[in-house]
Amino acid sequence: MKEWNEKQLVETRLIQHLQEMGYAYVHGPSLDAERKSGLEIVLTERLSKAVLRLNPWISENNLSKVVRSITHIDAVNLMEANEKFHNMLVNYISVQQDLGKGKKGQTIRLIDFDKPDNNEFLVVDQFSVKGGEEKGIRPDLILFINGLPLVLIECKSPMVSIDEQIGRAVKQMLRYQKNYEHLFHYNQILIATSNDRAKAGTIMAQLQHYGEWKDPYPLTNPEVGNNPTPQDILVAGMLSKINLLDLIQNFIVFEPEGGRVIKKLARYQQFRAVGKAINRILSAKDSRDRGGVVWHTQGSGKSLTMLYLAVKLRRIEELRNPTIVIVTDRKDLDNQITNTFRRCGFANPQQADGVRNLKKLLLQGPGATIMTLVQKFQIDKEEGRFPELSTASNIIVMIDESHRSQYKGLAMNMRTAMPNACYLGFTGTPIDKEDKSTTRTFGSYIDKYTIQQAVDDGATVPIFYEARMTNMHVEGETLDQLFDRKFREYDAKTRERIQEKYANEEAIIASPKRIEQIVLDLIKHYEEHIQPNGFKAQIVAVSRDAAATYKEKMDELSDLESAVIYSSTNDDDDHKKRFAISKDEEKVLIERFKKPLEEDKLAFLIVCDKLLTGFDAPIEQVMYLDKPLKEHNLLQAVARTNRTYNGKDYGLIVDYFGVSSFLEKALDIFSKDDIQGALMPIESELPRLQTRHRAAMRFFDYIRRDDLESCIQILEPENVRNEFDHLFKQFAKSMDMVMPNPLAQPYVNDLGFLGKIRQAAKSRYKVEGMDISDLGEKVRQLIADHLRASNVEILHDPIDILSSKFESHVNQFQGEAKASEMEHAIKHEIRIKLEENPVYYTSLRERLKKIIDARKQKQMDIFEMMKKMQDIIDDMRNTAKQGESLGLAKEQYPFFLMLEKQLPEEKDKEALKVLTEVITEKIQELAVIEWTQKDDVKREMRKQTKRQLRVFKCPEDKLESLTVQLVDLGRIHYKK
Repeated sequence: MKEWNEKQLVETRLIQHLQEMGYAYVHGPSLDAERKSGLEIVLTERLSKAVLRLNPWISENNLSKVVRSITHIDAVNLMEANEKFHNMLVNYISVQQDLGKGKKGQTIRLIDFDKPDNNEFLVVDQFSVKGGEEKGIRPDLILFINGLPLVLIECKSPMVSIDEQIGRAVKQMLRYQKNYEHLFHYNQILIATSNDRAKAGTIMAQLQHYGEWKDPYPLTNPEVGNNPTPQDILVAGMLSKINLLDLIQNFIVFEPEGGRVIKKLARYQQFRAVGKAINRILSAKDSRDRGGVVWHTQGSGKSLTMLYLAVKLRRIEELRNPTIVIVTDRKDLDNQITNTFRRCGFANPQQADGVRNLKKLLLQGPGATIMTLVQKFQIDKEEGRFPELSTASNIIVMIDESHRSQYKGLAMNMRTAMPNACYLGFTGTPIDKEDKSTTRTFGSYIDKYTIQQAVDDGATVPIFYEARMTNMHVEGETLDQLFDRKFREYDAKTRERIQEKYANEEAIIASPKRIEQIVLDLIKHYEEHIQPNGFKAQIVAVSRDAAATYKEKMDELSDLESAVIYSSTNDDDDHKKRFAISKDEEKVLIERFKKPLEEDKLAFLIVCDKLLTGFDAPIEQVMYLDKPLKEHNLLQAVARTNRTYNGKDYGLIVDYFGVSSFLEKALDIFSKDDIQGALMPIESELPRLQTRHRAAMRFFDYIRRDDLESCIQILEPENVRNEFDHLFKQFAKSMDMVMPNPLAQPYVNDLGFLGKIRQAAKSRYKVEGMDISDLGEKVRQLIADHLRASNVEILHDPIDILSSKFESHVNQFQGEAKASEMEHAIKHEIRIKLEENPVYYTSLRERLKKIIDARKQKQMDIFEMMKKMQDIIDDMRNTAKQGESLGLAKEQYPFFLMLEKQLPEEKDKEALKVLTEVITEKIQELAVIEWTQKDDVKREMRKQTKRQLRVFKCPEDKLESLTVQLVDLGRIHYKK
């Protein structure tokens, strides 16, 4: 049944889809004739033919050099090899050759990116790969372009647990990367699919970094087919010949982060936005209609979208090597985006360091990439107006956070300087209903990626808000009315200044007494809700003075480490000067804040204006807000908590100011659709919590709660267990979100009850991973307390079947329960020991299967079944003695059994014993520290092992696979 599910429902469907898109299908084993061995990953004959076809002038000698440079990449690790190969693929290879005008560097193309049909596209199943530490693998599907294995696809059955489908595929591909590194030197995209779910990622990526591909752009869903599945949409959107080559050439970057390099592949909304922007630039009838606005919600990768667009613009011939200008309105954003371009290897981005320097850069002519602040478009007092610097039409200006500063004089100066440029606005918040100037300035929306879409895709987490200590709230509107009444004769600017002074004098907001009460509440909230799961927090104060008071109170009332970050001036009083820091100190604090809590105890950053926009710290889960924020500022500030992080299901805004009381008004300027899901009250999780609670509880509706054995038996079938586990995790996730809020109280006992059953099922059925370690700390603690209160001793690891305690453990049970404990204990032992002695434990697995089948068919009663299982347990306990009887060490016995099984024609046990000793001695001789990570040592081991097998007259067809299996046993038994 599994074969049917995976093969027919997923793999065959995918192959047929690719064939419809022009790929040729080849069954893997039929390619063996083209390869010297299973160690050869690149189809060198096909690669040579393609290189010759695309570069017909190449000499034979240079052709050999090119192929060798691909098959022998010199690199210290997988990521370096992958980046080097990607560079060869996209930026081409240079060789010295004389084409009639003397010997000089010539460019070699491996792929024709401009004409996809000039390349050979193959989809291959069952392609065998050797050379790892196992007996070899056969990935489900590999896509070859011109003989290069560029895409690997792992298929999983849609019948597997929903939570496991993609997870298992990703785990498998990570294992492949560890053991068969050379296969992944060439990989550009990894895909995990079960047809009902499909996600793509890159090498070394963990599960949370794989993303769905929800838009088959430039196709629409109906064009893909009737009711297309997620797999159909991903295949159409990513693997069509044109899109795949486009993704490889323009949408992959290697970015250094935290001391390592991360390979990043565009998400579907980034690919779509770039495609639509270029389409508009190239097809607009009037050059003034080329611009527009890209709204991609904060946290969804806007800077990288701008980078991908810049990369692609550079390659478009019609644009004649355009000048690209990136404009921001804040120094930190300017630095951030410049660094992103530099880190990702974009050629020579130039950062304007002043008004004069900007003018000089804009006069360079085509091909420059200029990063600048909009403030640098200032008028020189002597000039009177900003000069026209270039009338070229192939200037593309990208403006970040385009709603903010683009409608003042500076924007006009920018347009005076470059009157024929194309202007593209990028924003992380939507355009408001009243704002006619954004669309008038740039044009209509090019692409939208809303807050709700980002949450649905898992690109960001949802943000909840909670009002606390309402008696402390400062109602923003009433304050405004008070000032408007009292000082209405003054102009707006003066009124604002008086209001600030008045508020400070009256100490309404920054009153130390009020802040002290808030800090006491805030510490309690952080310690109960946020700290247990390892996340960090930001406090937003109304002024620098208030921020300094918050810092003093935090130090006075708690041991939690905090830091205050604000800009200081020479006029500051002693109170504010006390916490003044330099730019370098600020950088250090921000880096510390981004680290995991167990690594760095800095848990709070206290700010007033800084770090409310463009600040990216995924570990931040909560913002304690004590400042009036509205409109774009509110949306931008709260989005600091929406970044994804391991174990983080939501961001939280805790409101002490009273923003939530006029939240609707604060966001009223946006259309309802655009801000759907922007901020949700914590109570909005309640209906979902109720639904999830019912779904998890229904498994045990007709069983007494004190009958643990019956509850465990309900979960014996694997599919039922998988479904329950998925629903339990959903319920636990909602509880972790709501606890310790009193709203969660009615469900606490049921969560403990379900956690107890789940833990008991894990113990009985020896299920890996089905424990409480993957739940939030609050939920873990609650379940652990419940287990202790119930005197349930299943918190411990399963008792080893070979331990003397096993007998007394199993004798606690009677009849079916006892048989079930024995059966699953044997299965667990086989599973964990299979690698150590594959021949022996495979034979035991077959024995156990026969016993279970006989019992199911009523060919034996429960007592006979238990007796036969006891025989298997006794057998397991005697394995060491079996080796000793032959005069072999415990570690050598699995080698002997392997040779005995693979060489059945050899009846002389003494000869097999001698061969075992020779091979294991050789392996031990060569085994240096960490040899399992050293390819040269493993290669020598295989060579020596093969030599001994040849002397022993091992059949040629078994030589390769037996060598790999024996060296793999060496990895298990002689690892150093």
